[in-house]
Amino acid sequence: MRQAHVTSLPPTSSGDAELVQRALARDEAAIRAIMQANNRRLFRLARGILRNDHEAEDVVQDAYVRAFTHLDRFRGDSSLSTWLSRIAMNEALGRLRRRHGSVEWSDLPKGAPEAQIIQFPLSSTDDPEKSMAQREIQHVVEHAIDELPEAFRLVFITRVIEGMNVEETAEILGLKPETVKTRLHRARTILRDNVERKIGPVVMEAFPFAGKRCERLTEAVLKRLRATA
Repeated sequence: MRQAHVTSLPPTSSGDAELVQRALARDEAAIRAIMQANNRRLFRLARGILRNDHEAEDVVQDAYVRAFTHLDRFRGDSSLSTWLSRIAMNEALGRLRRRHGSVEWSDLPKGAPEAQIIQFPLSSTDDPEKSMAQREIQHVVEHAIDELPEAFRLVFITRVIEGMNVEETAEILGLKPETVKTRLHRARTILRDNVERKIGPVVMEAFPFAGKRCERLTEAVLKRLRATA
């Protein structure tokens, strides 16, 4: 990735610092808290690069293991969430490089195969989160986001779906704030006619990462960390 534009961001919070210290001592409650606060963001970022559910989950696991085994390198110059996001993005880009050779997220080749619609678990008595109509709309949103040109897709995910501010998005993606704004405007223009007008606030529910999936990933990372203790 290109060097991030130098932007003044708030340092890590006192809550982050306490969790980091506890996680350094392999306090599993602290590790769980960190993961559950960041699982959705890291999954969305990894999937924004890879466009594949299973690969994105693998990348998030690997990113957490790398982060927690090198947590002493976290200096608090930016938030813990931003630090973890960079690690997850680097892991995802590394997987793409192994698959396709040298690649940057901002200049991936256009004309990739049609994006796969994310197949999240369907509503049932065990998981009544979505109605059929909501799931249909969600698939439309996810498919449309997958089809955005790569240079705009991560900006849209970070700014609109994940709700990061311009400065944090710029730091994570290695862009100037002005470029973030321009790409977000372009992404909105692409989506507006066929998606945004139809789904409104439901866009915020795209790419969920909670419940059993969140817990499964957390347990898998903790198991790997125990093995390295």
